[in-house]
Amino acid sequence: MAPKRKQRPGVETRKRRREREADAPASLAAIQKAKLNCQINNAMHRTLDITAEQLVVRRGQPFLLTLEMSQPFTKGDPLSITVVTGSHPSETRGTRSVFGNPCPMWSSDVRAVWTYEIHSSSVLQRGSVTLAVTPAADAPVGKYFMSGNTGGGKDVSLGSLVVLFNPWCSEDWIYLADEQERQEYVMNEHGVIYTGASHYIQSMNWDYGQFEENMVDICLKLLDINPKHKRDAADDVSARCNPIYVSRVVSTMINCNGDRGVLLGRWDGDYSDGFRPSHWTGSADILSRWYQSDCHPVIYGQCWVFAAVMCTVLRFLGIPCRVVTNFDSAHDTDNSLTIDTFYGDDGVLPKGAKDSIWNFHVWVEAWMKRPDLNKDGSYDGWQVLDPTPQELSPHESRDVFCCGPAPVAAILQGHVNMKYDIPFVFSEVNADCVTWLVSADGSKTKIQCDTKTVGEQISTKSVGSNVRKNITHLYKHSEGSLKERAAYKQAVNRMNCEEEVCEPDRGKGGQPEVKMIFQEERKPQSGQDILLALKLHSLDRVDRTLSIHVNIQAMQYTGIPAKTIQTYPQEKKLQRGKDLSIPVVIPFSVYGKYMLDCDSLKVSAVAKDKQSPEHIYMAEMDIVLQDPPISISVLGQARQYHEMTVEVVFENPVNETLRNCYLTITGSGLLRNSIEERFQEVLPGSRVQKRITLTPYKTGLRTLLADFDCSTFKDIKGSCTVEVRPYIG
Repeated sequence: MAPKRKQRPGVETRKRRREREADAPASLAAIQKAKLNCQINNAMHRTLDITAEQLVVRRGQPFLLTLEMSQPFTKGDPLSITVVTGSHPSETRGTRSVFGNPCPMWSSDVRAVWTYEIHSSSVLQRGSVTLAVTPAADAPVGKYFMSGNTGGGKDVSLGSLVVLFNPWCSEDWIYLADEQERQEYVMNEHGVIYTGASHYIQSMNWDYGQFEENMVDICLKLLDINPKHKRDAADDVSARCNPIYVSRVVSTMINCNGDRGVLLGRWDGDYSDGFRPSHWTGSADILSRWYQSDCHPVIYGQCWVFAAVMCTVLRFLGIPCRVVTNFDSAHDTDNSLTIDTFYGDDGVLPKGAKDSIWNFHVWVEAWMKRPDLNKDGSYDGWQVLDPTPQELSPHESRDVFCCGPAPVAAILQGHVNMKYDIPFVFSEVNADCVTWLVSADGSKTKIQCDTKTVGEQISTKSVGSNVRKNITHLYKHSEGSLKERAAYKQAVNRMNCEEEVCEPDRGKGGQPEVKMIFQEERKPQSGQDILLALKLHSLDRVDRTLSIHVNIQAMQYTGIPAKTIQTYPQEKKLQRGKDLSIPVVIPFSVYGKYMLDCDSLKVSAVAKDKQSPEHIYMAEMDIVLQDPPISISVLGQARQYHEMTVEVVFENPVNETLRNCYLTITGSGLLRNSIEERFQEVLPGSRVQKRITLTPYKTGLRTLLADFDCSTFKDIKGSCTVEVRPYIG
């Protein structure tokens, strides 16, 4: 005889259910109608900007559910509510909860218990029962289905709702105490992303659009097609209670490497079969294209696009998030915490180097607790997440391109043995850089060991304004300080590296010194000749004859050279204690054609002392060109559901005709779909002046973005802030 199955308290058998329904008195009230009160609830839960047609709530916070009964109702009458999510709902996994009157007797392994109270707005004698239903603060996020039962028959469907994380709830792991920060990192649909180089920091407005109406379906779809869901749907849905897990899944799904993720990355300059990464101005267009194409990847993205799209998804889900840019960002491929850079004998940076230093790299930070690392909260707070596919994560059983969440607090202290992917992020912001000169015979000469270059001007948008905020101090102590070197040494020790730890340069002993730097003669702007000077200063007591190579290379922002444009070999005499200035001119006619597929220019110089060949000096400079200006402005007032006019103006700054010109206008809350205008050509010195009519559909401060693309310049950006006033009928 088979053993009897042990019944868990609070779980009703089918037999007992049939007996209860058969014994139930006929006079019990029946649920005739359910009202989800979407307008009221979504306003209370700060989701009304998403939709007023679907119930979207935040966990740990009550929402109002109104039930119309067949007869008067009393507080003692039986009424139970059941909520389920996923295809395998279970009380022990937190994906099913039954609550109400009579109160179930739950066993100790039941998770995510929901509750309700009868609200004061109920009119019980008329059979109108309003419940204040509170989703568990640890409930998995996602779509739920509700049903009700008054003890007199079958469950009655009450509709569906979407549950999100709640940064306003102190019991939620992503709770953020400051209201201004919640408004910035959860509610703000617009942001600023920083690009360029550490001494050429440029700002780019971005439209996150996390509250566009189709984001509900898009973001839930993204969770449902992730590989972990396919392998074990029940376990995946259950784990969505945890922002650590969810953020890691999103990091994986923003790139399409190994799954059906959102974006395909490309860095080789050939984007003829898709969009250049620099084309995009917002996330909503990218996510909509992915969703509408049956989850085929959108082409193409690079780091700032990956990060911005991830920020959109996390903010929609309710996880506080901000986009962060690290300048002079190291890409360490061997977990050595050291970046080795090799230059040729003539000072040319070769292709194919394993390690590299990017002009900038963009990731996101998400705010959450990390009780999985330390119960005392020392690793709580901002966590680095990087969806750009760079290196496989060692924390996954399968090959997965994801990174984080890595606590910023752990990076600061050099605690690289914690989860997740901290060594890679630590090297991005604090790797030592060793520069080598490779002679024709293959021999290598170490020129310098630099402890300060990597990880500069780590930047994010300020709370409540478009001012850049420098947060480098959150990632590392002051460069060269005892604390910074101690954190670096601790990281090396925790990784069991056999690397020699660099010490800050403190002079070259008795070696003759020649200081050599590049200086700008004027601010470099695309379309104009670039004017530089190579400045040499002698601190020696003898004259020196120097063999100097000055090289100009077109570069990807990832530190990869695309083309050597010019080389200037020359010989100069540097007199003792004197200065020498060598002009360097880079004509637009020479470099312009490379800038459509490249992001910057690297100018480098190597000087060798002809009398003492072992004395080698080097200088380099990354040049990021400023785009010609484009203006976009609103003519008159902007009002919801009323037509408004915007004007875009661009003037051709070069002495050549611009061809294949495209103008793209976007803006969430202002345009449901982007507007595209094409111009065959723009003559030298002439002006494009275009007026466009649009109808805003959301109120408040909105950002309108313009992108101008042509045969000579790529994706020139412009933006303006629009205050949309409420509708007047």
